[in-house]
Amino acid sequence: MNEILKKAKEIHGQIVEDRRALHQIPELGMYLPETAAYIKDRLDEMEIQWKTIGGQLPKKMTRDFMEAGFPKMEKAEGIVAQIGSGSPCILLRADMDALPIKEKNNLKFCSGSEWGHMCGHDSHAAMLLGAARILKDMEGELKGTVKLLFQPGEETGAGARLMVENGLLKEKKPDAAFAMHVQPIENSGDAGYVMGVCSASLDTFILKITGKGGHSSQPQLCVDPLMIMNQVYQAVNLLLTRETDPAAMATLTCGVAQGGTAVNIIPDTAELHIGIRTLDVEASEHLRKRVPEIIDFYVKAWRGEYELTTFHTPCTYTDEKLCRELVPYIQEIAGTDKLKQIPPMTGTEDFGYITQEVPGMFLFLGAGKPGNAPLHNAHMVLDEEVFSEGAAIYANVAVSWLRGNK
Repeated sequence: MNEILKKAKEIHGQIVEDRRALHQIPELGMYLPETAAYIKDRLDEMEIQWKTIGGQLPKKMTRDFMEAGFPKMEKAEGIVAQIGSGSPCILLRADMDALPIKEKNNLKFCSGSEWGHMCGHDSHAAMLLGAARILKDMEGELKGTVKLLFQPGEETGAGARLMVENGLLKEKKPDAAFAMHVQPIENSGDAGYVMGVCSASLDTFILKITGKGGHSSQPQLCVDPLMIMNQVYQAVNLLLTRETDPAAMATLTCGVAQGGTAVNIIPDTAELHIGIRTLDVEASEHLRKRVPEIIDFYVKAWRGEYELTTFHTPCTYTDEKLCRELVPYIQEIAGTDKLKQIPPMTGTEDFGYITQEVPGMFLFLGAGKPGNAPLHNAHMVLDEEVFSEGAAIYANVAVSWLRGNK
C-alpha cells in the first residue's frame, strides 16, 4: 500500500469526525465564521501556520448578490495555510460553503437548519484537513511549499475570484494548483478528469424592467413591461440558434420570468433572469457581449427602462502538461483501473478563476453509486469510506509533484 494512503487510513476517523462537525454548521456565501473557526482550530492543533484572506466586499457586489437571491454579504474570508518552504509551490484548494437547501436525511449528524452541505464541500474541507495532517508530519521531506486554501463562496461563482483579487497568488505564487469534487452518483473510489476545459462557464443576467402601469383597456397609455420581457425572452433564445457555433455546447435558460398581479392590470415592472452555460470560451465572450445589447435594444424600442445585474464565472481548465504529471500520482492512490478520462462537466466551478492564472487540474472523486441522489439534492449522501482516499490524493499529488519539479 502506498505510504501516504496508509497514513490517511490511520487518520480516517479524524477525517470523518471533521466532516461531520462541518456538516452540522452549514453556512452560506463568502463569510463563514463558524466553519472558519473550526478549521482554524484544527490547523492550530496541527501547528500549521495560517492566515485569513479576503476583506470587505464592494457595496455594489453586496447589492448584486442580494439581487441574485443570496443573503446580505459584506465581507469575504478564506483561510490560507502553508506547509514547507522554498520553491516550487503547489496550491491545494477545498471549498467550504453550503447551499440554501434543508437536508432531508435521517443522519445523526444532520444540521437541522434551513441550509445544508448538499454539495459535499464539508467533505472537501475535511479531506484537505486530513491531507494537512499528513503533509505536516512529512514537512521535513517536502521539496518545496504546499499552500492550502479553504475557500468560501464557491456557490456564488465568485469565491475564488475574491481570493485571487485579495492576494492569493501574489505572496508565494503557486506554480501549480489542484482541486477535487466528490460525486455521489459515481461509484466510490472511481475518479475522473478532463484535459482542457473541464467545466462550463456561467453568465447570469438579472433584468429588471420598468414600464408604466395602467388599465388593460387602455394599453396606449401604458408601457407594458411584460410584453417587453417576452420580446427579450424570445430574442435572447434566438442567439443560440443564429450566433453560436452549433459545435459549441451552449445552453440558455430563463429561470425567472415574473410580473403582474391581475388579468386587467398592466404592471409597472417585470423581471427576467437569464443564465448561459457553455464549454466554449469564444461563445461565452460573444454571448456575454450580445445579451446586454439585445436587452438594451428591445427595452428602449418599447419605451421602457431597465436595470441589469450580471455575473460571470469562467470555465475551469485542466492544464494538459500538469495533468500528465499528476495522473500517475493519483493512480498510486486510486488505482490505475479506477482513474479515467471523462467528458467535461456542464455545471460550473469557480476554480476556473485560479486556473486562469496558474496551471491547474480538477478531479472528480466518486463517493457513492449510480442511482443515488445527486449533488444539490436534499437527499444527497456521501460514502464516508472514500474520504481517506481523497485526503491521500491531495497529499500524494503535493508531495510527488514537488519532488518531481524540484
